[in-house]
Amino acid sequence: MEKGFNTDLEVKGRIYHVQTEDWGQFNPYLVSRIFKNGAVVKSIKTGYGEVLPTGKTSSTKLIKLAMKVQHNKILDLLVDGKLL
Repeated sequence: MEKGFNTDLEVKGRIYHVQTEDWGQFNPYLVSRIFKNGAVVKSIKTGYGEVLPTGKTSSTKLIKLAMKVQHNKILDLLVDGKLL
């Protein structure tokens, strides 16, 4: 299981916290949550099979990269006003 990413971001005067984590080999998902005032306002769950090459689900480097890509994509969408 890889450590995740956490970012606080201000969008249009509101503060959001974005958290992305790996749920591990036995629950193979990357999960990102967007919090506002401590409450989850959006959750995005991506299966390993959707973002990792076949047979690479045990590669920690690829899992970490997939988490970073997902996290950054969510930050970009949030800033662009396309997520909430």
